[in-house]
Amino acid sequence: MASRTGVARRATDNAWLITGPLALLAVICSTFLGIASREPHTDWGIALLLLVALVAAHLPVLTFVVRRQAISATITEIPLVLALYHLPPLTVVLLATLAALITQIRRRLGPAKFAFNVARSAAATSLAGLVLLALPPIRGGVGPGAWGVLFAAVSTVTLVTLAAVVGVITLLQGWQAGREVVKTAGVPLLAAAVNVTVGLIILIAVASTRWSLLLLGALALTVAMVYRAYAQFLRQHRTVADIYELTRAMTQSGQDATLPDALLGRVRALMQAEYATLWLPAQGRHPEVLLTASVEGHGLLDFSKIPGTLREGAIAQRKTIALGARLGGDKEQLAILREASAKDVIIVPLRSGQAVIGTLEVANRLGGIGFFTPDDVPVLETVAAHAAVALENSRLVDRLRHDAYHDALTKLPNRRRITGALDEAVKIRAPGEVVAVLLFDVDRLRQVNESLGHAAGDKVLVEVAERLRACAPSSALVGRAGGDEFLVTLRLENAEAAVELATQLREQIRDEMVFDALTLDVDTAVGVAVHPDHGSDAATLLQRVDLAATAAKSVPGSVQLFNPALESRSLRRLGLAGDLRRALDEGELEVYFQPKVTLRDRRLLGVECLARWEHPTHGTVAPEDFVAVAEHTGQLGRLTEVVLREGLRRSRDWAHAEQPLAVAVNLSARTLTDPRFPDRVRELLDEYGVPPQRLTFEIREAGVLDGTDRPVPTLRRLRDLGVRLSVDDFGTGSSSLAYLRRLPVHEVKVDRSFVQGMATDPGDLAIVNAVVTLSQQFGLAVVAEGVESELTLELLQDIGCEIGQGFLFSRPLPYERLEAWFGAQVESEPAAGAEAPRLRIVPDRSVTLL
Repeated sequence: MASRTGVARRATDNAWLITGPLALLAVICSTFLGIASREPHTDWGIALLLLVALVAAHLPVLTFVVRRQAISATITEIPLVLALYHLPPLTVVLLATLAALITQIRRRLGPAKFAFNVARSAAATSLAGLVLLALPPIRGGVGPGAWGVLFAAVSTVTLVTLAAVVGVITLLQGWQAGREVVKTAGVPLLAAAVNVTVGLIILIAVASTRWSLLLLGALALTVAMVYRAYAQFLRQHRTVADIYELTRAMTQSGQDATLPDALLGRVRALMQAEYATLWLPAQGRHPEVLLTASVEGHGLLDFSKIPGTLREGAIAQRKTIALGARLGGDKEQLAILREASAKDVIIVPLRSGQAVIGTLEVANRLGGIGFFTPDDVPVLETVAAHAAVALENSRLVDRLRHDAYHDALTKLPNRRRITGALDEAVKIRAPGEVVAVLLFDVDRLRQVNESLGHAAGDKVLVEVAERLRACAPSSALVGRAGGDEFLVTLRLENAEAAVELATQLREQIRDEMVFDALTLDVDTAVGVAVHPDHGSDAATLLQRVDLAATAAKSVPGSVQLFNPALESRSLRRLGLAGDLRRALDEGELEVYFQPKVTLRDRRLLGVECLARWEHPTHGTVAPEDFVAVAEHTGQLGRLTEVVLREGLRRSRDWAHAEQPLAVAVNLSARTLTDPRFPDRVRELLDEYGVPPQRLTFEIREAGVLDGTDRPVPTLRRLRDLGVRLSVDDFGTGSSSLAYLRRLPVHEVKVDRSFVQGMATDPGDLAIVNAVVTLSQQFGLAVVAEGVESELTLELLQDIGCEIGQGFLFSRPLPYERLEAWFGAQVESEPAAGAEAPRLRIVPDRSVTLL
């Protein structure tokens, strides 16, 4: 602030560049008037009376503030008309100069302004005297000729005064400020013309009779009152208009977060203050705001002329603080104000209901003699009330805008925000770069919600969000797509770099998560798509990265780059929804059977029932495709019942043919949530007359071991029916045999990926060996899937696995071909002295099912 004060002082000192020439001009003109004056004698009685009138006329009626300077409109033209008519020009100059001296002393102005105003008055009056001498002399009373001469002389005073003011303001504050003075000069010039006219009328009246002075005195008092009333009305009108414009500007700017810009500049102009300051404390995600508009007009500055202790007092007292020469105030506060080199201040708390949300402050009334008055306090309080409402509305709009584009739980950008960012990103094609989109799908969140509650699920999501935000590159935009999905988008070199980053992020966010005494593993499946390879707009990229994330759940490493095959498969599934219903109605689905045998002697134990669909248009439909369609279209129950009925019917027929075989049917995890399913199974067993021990339900590991107790009631009810239960694809999840042992299951099927790798991968061999050993210790039967070679068979025999299933024995076969396969397995044994064919099967009491 010291430097700013120094600059202001140097600028004020430059006023002598105008004051000096004006004083010199006044001296020269006065000298010439003294020499050339035709009326050297003066009536000092009239001169004294006119001096009093000139001093009284210097009282300002209208005041205009241009930046830091105050320009006053007075009625000095009226006594000037009388003085120029009755007194010699040089005497008029002396009286005008003396009146200016008296007035400026009373105002207690600084030296520069004092000298300028005196020099301006002397120069303007002396030039008016020269004009009066140059024009024809006034003779023959107060006629039209005298009017014109006096009007010209007094107008010279007005024009010289205006020119001097424009010159000094232009010199001190630039040509823009000078132009503002010229723009506001219309009313003072008009008032000067009216004053001259009034002066001429008074002159005519006095020339007619001296008694008119009584009436003129009353008229002068009336005119003064009218002038002041008009001035007050003009100020009030201007204040109301300014408040209206200010309110409208605040309303408009509140929608685009530019409220301080619209508010402070207008408040400063409205209050004619040197500084206007807005202070808002930090609130939530909004930081502290301290902005000031200065008369210098260099934008908003982050400083305040007003001491912070005064602001704290206003907030603590919850009321307006007004300090200054016209405002009064507490002595201690006035001392603090003087220490800050401030002339006067008004501090108004901004209220929202009962809370104080900030302050609106103005400091230093402009103009050398200007001070804030008590009338200014309610004006600023009115503006502050509107500003408080506008600020609250602005923050509300900002909060609504933020909430519209951010997730409420994780505070991350939501899908709408990311879609907008992607739309902008794909418009800019950077050579050698792609726009990568990574979708992270959190595993088993539904199980967490169901077993621990949604509060625990929310904690998981917040933790994943924090880990992603911490691990992602600084250039990445991390957001939540919804549910258990998170998006990361950024520019990278190519698709390979995107896959590599996805793998790194997945590994970095994988870690244990502790909830009280419970520890959870956080894992994700990640889909990757890039622009321009996989889409030219945000909607396409998001749709395809979602497909990739779904596919990633079933691939090693759980990271999948989008490829067109994924989309065609998804579209195919969508088209199959209606066809599946028709296929179920018309019996187009066929059940295939795959034998299961003992590994030691290759005896047939039973069959697994597998649904197959030959679509008339699409050809063979993969089971995982139509099962997924059935799950999403509510047809899973019908599909399961079709397979179950066919399996039980064949089991009954084989029993009638004295070939009792057990059947195994696959169950979806969703079926285990249906409380009516066990009752339906009992009804079907009774309908087909099949003993429950000949039926096995196979449930995938992810379905039976989902981290919750949700499937346990259904499993126990099925076990109570006598149905056997098997865990399919064991080893692909993260389950432990110890946990598996606590469930009502009878068998474990080792996933084919481990069985097929036994012959070449020691790790797979070790896994299968461990599963077989522990399962036998727990009393669980073990079935090896995917037995396709004699070497694998020998290895399974060596580690003690008893049952197998795979292409080495038979592929899944339709019923007719299965009968032929049965025939191929018949061996001849002597019975009553004759050869009799017999199918080698296991009797009922020793049947082992999956």
